[in-house]
This record gives sequence, C-alpha cells and structure tokens, in this order.
Amino acid sequence: MECYDVMRTTGAVRRFTDEPLPDDVLERILDNARFAPSGGNRQGVHVIAIRDRATRQALGELSVTGARRYIAQTRNGEGPWNPLHPMGVSAEQLAATEVPAELSTPLLTSAVVLVVCIDLAVVAAFDQDLERIGVVAGASVYPFVWNVLLAARNEGYGGVLTTMAVAEEPAVRELLGIPDDHAVAAVLPLGKPLRQVTRLTRNPVAQFATRERFDGESL
Repeated sequence: MECYDVMRTTGAVRRFTDEPLPDDVLERILDNARFAPSGGNRQGVHVIAIRDRATRQALGELSVTGARRYIAQTRNGEGPWNPLHPMGVSAEQLAATEVPAELSTPLLTSAVVLVVCIDLAVVAAFDQDLERIGVVAGASVYPFVWNVLLAARNEGYGGVLTTMAVAEEPAVRELLGIPDDHAVAAVLPLGKPLRQVTRLTRNPVAQFATRERFDGESL
C-alpha cells in the first residue's frame, strides 16, 4: 500500500476473524517495524509474542484493575487515569464497578498478542526531574509500536495498542518472566480485522498546530 494510505487507514482493530497470522508474516512485520527511531539508536525494545490461550486469559484478568477504574471514572464524568486530576470515585464505587467480559475479547480472539517492553537502562528520560508524570522515555518505544501497527495494516492485518494491563505491571512481569529493569509499554492484539476501516476521523491540522508559540496563529 502507499504510505499515506496506510497512515490514514490504520485504526484501532478490536474484532478479528479466526484467520491465523503466520509466523513468517509476523516476522516480516517486526522486521520492518524495527527501523523505528529510538534514543541514541539504542534499540531497547523487547517483544513477547503470545499465542497460548491461558497466558492471554491471564493478561485479560490483569487488565481488569485498569479497566475498572477507567469505567468508574468515565461514568463519574472524569478523565480516566488522568495524571493532573485526582480520582473522585470512592473506593466503594470502584469496587462496585463491573468490568464487561468482552474487555478481554481482543486478547483471546486475535491471532497473536504482542507484549512490548522497553529496557529502562538504555532510555534517556530527560523529564525525570520535572514535577509532572514522565512521558519522554516513551519516545524510545512507541515509534516502534506504531510501526508494528502500520506494518500489520500493510500486510492486511490490524490491531490495537492497549495499556490497561500495565496497572498490574509487577504481576505481568511475573507472568511473562520480564526482568525488573524493563517496563511494559504496550499490549498489542494482532489479527485479521473482521471489518477493515477505510476512513478515519481526526481533528484538522488547524485545530492542533500553531505558529511560533502554543498560543500562536493556527497553521
């Protein structure tokens, strides 16, 4: 596919057919995704490809903690898991929030689940001393994650970047044998889309790009 077509049609895919994603195709996807940039070209990414259903089921169960808070806060009119605004949901409300079983469906119905980790020993977190949540270290892993989704789309497959399991990262580490010096950056179910999106809706450039300053004229 033409590059811009891939970029404009790579949406979040959560519903899959039962068609497999062969190892040779998965290897080709990762072989192309590996050319994503990383800080100092240190390439600290590690990918765990999971096909075992029991392991995927366990990942789904570990996603419940993050999903429960997400759902409870959304219902309460809050920005879920927002780093600036504290949660206004009570412990009782949180405990009473049911998490739909279909939450873990993409993890179980996809052809493969990729858990993408980053070696924290090789990232440059320039924002680590600022009085806000750190985001800069993600520059060494999320370009790779996005390349995986773009490459999957080019091969006729699709997926979705999920992070809810990260709320239980210690348990995810134990489940998958991930060392303590690695962070879990994303969980990606991949497979053949039940329906391929051909048009995505996004804000126009003038709505998010300005000249010279944050409060400058729209681009």
